[in-house]
Order: sequence, then structure tokens, then C-alpha cells
Amino acid sequence: MNGPGAYGEVHGDVNGRAGGGVYGQANGDVSGDADSGVDGRGAAGTWLRVPHPRRRARLRLVCFPHAGGSARFFFPWLRALPSSVELAAVQYPGRDDRLDEPMATHMDQIARPLAAELAAWGDVPVVLFGHSMGAVAAFETARALAATAPERLRALFVSAHPAPADTRRGELHQRDDEALLAELNRLSGTDPRLFDDEGLRELLLPAVRGDFRLIERYRYRPGPPLKCPVTALVGSSDEGVPTHLAEGWWQYTTGPFTLRALRGDHFYLVPRREELVAYLLTSLGVRTGRAPAGAWLSTP
Repeated sequence: MNGPGAYGEVHGDVNGRAGGGVYGQANGDVSGDADSGVDGRGAAGTWLRVPHPRRRARLRLVCFPHAGGSARFFFPWLRALPSSVELAAVQYPGRDDRLDEPMATHMDQIARPLAAELAAWGDVPVVLFGHSMGAVAAFETARALAATAPERLRALFVSAHPAPADTRRGELHQRDDEALLAELNRLSGTDPRLFDDEGLRELLLPAVRGDFRLIERYRYRPGPPLKCPVTALVGSSDEGVPTHLAEGWWQYTTGPFTLRALRGDHFYLVPRREELVAYLLTSLGVRTGRAPAGAWLSTP
């Protein structure tokens, strides 16, 4: 599988349920419900959305969405987290409540201001999780944070993306809307009915195209490795990110490295959300129930 589509895109159905849609709700109504207690737009600053602030949190899980995704994609994770872990989701510009802001054209435009925001946001240890394009954004943010506030960075989890130096070039962002939609449909990352409405198409496609441009133009710049633990996660049937490409992440840390596969495709984290969150928490030493048997495959 070639091109940026291998790294994932918008994921959701026409009601924004299956995987969070692009700007819509993600797998349930977390806006103003009893679980979240807020309207889903709680913010720690420009870049972060906190659906349920937790004053006594001992750990902060910061999640980076895929290409075309928004912070709301991760809001359903809130229900699987204990009160000791605060969820913060990254909101890229050019979508949702940042729709009028210009989109990032270089990964540093995300990583540097976000790292500064995280460093200034209290003293709670930070764990970064990024899916697909978000894996690279999380990695570059981790590098920026490690350079300014290394004591804050607890761990990095990178999902469904090859190691940085193996990111492939692509030109999908330069093709017309029909080609872009065809690729989204081929990868089954999006319910095609989502784009049947011309108004929605005009609203949503710019974010998808802009994110593809961002990841297709990304070039890894060598630098000091991280010192924190790094875990690479893949879907067992994700043809675009086979395990040998994900395994390359070991080179980017002097700390412990783990490679794990979860049953599923590129968007394995949607149907396997509870198992994935349970694994993250267990890896971090946070008490939680065990993942259902059979969810995880053996470490590749």
C-alpha cells in the first residue's frame, strides 16, 4: 500500500459514531454527559482539549489524532481511564473549533508550540500517544519536550506508522477531490456517505488534504534519541504498516522499546479501544482490569 493513505485518514460514519468522524462526536455522546461533565471543548490552551479536567491526576495522557482527525476522536477513551489519569487530546488547526486557523505546513509548527504548552502546564508527568500521522506529531513533540523539560516526558506510544526515517513520500495531497475520496474509500477509513453532502465535503476535505500534505512532506532530521520508553503499536492486518517498518522505532530511544500487535487493521484502535487503553495503563504501571483474552497477539 503506497502513499499517505497507508498511514490513515478520517475515520467515522455519517453520524460521526464509528471512529469519531472528522469533527463530530466519537463513539457516543461525550458532550455534556454524566461521564465528562463538560461540553467537550475544555481546553488547557490553544492546542489541547480536556474533556474532563482532573485536579488530582498523577498522569496526563496526551493523544494525537490521525490525518483529518480532531481531538474528539479520543474523547471516548475517557470512560476507560481511572481518575488518576487525565485525558488531553490535541486539536490541530484548520478543523473543529480551530477551523478558521491556517493549517500546519511543517511538523515543527505543531511540535514546538505544543511542547511549550505542555511544559508550562503544571508538573504532572506526560505520556504521548499518536496514531498514524499523529505518531510523527507525537514523536516530534516528544523531541521538543525532551529538549526543554525532559523530566516531564514519561513515555511515548506510536501507533500505525513506520519509523520516522521510513516515512514515504507521496503526492495525494496534490490530486483532485475525487482522487482523494477514492483513496479514502479504498482504505475503508471513512464511510463514503460522509462526503455525499457537498457542504460537508467542502468543510472536511481541506483538513484531510492539508494533513496529507503535512505528512507527505515530512522529513526526519537526525538528532539525539529520546531517553523515555517507546512502544510501537500496529494492527495485525494493516498492510500499510507491517511490523518490520514499525520495528524501526527502536532506533529513536535509548530507553526500553516494545513492539506490539493488536488484532485489526489500520484503525484497530476503534473496535479495540478498551483493550488498547488497558494495555497502555498496564504498561505505565496504572492499575486496571486485564484486556480480554485474544485481543493481543504475541510481540512480533
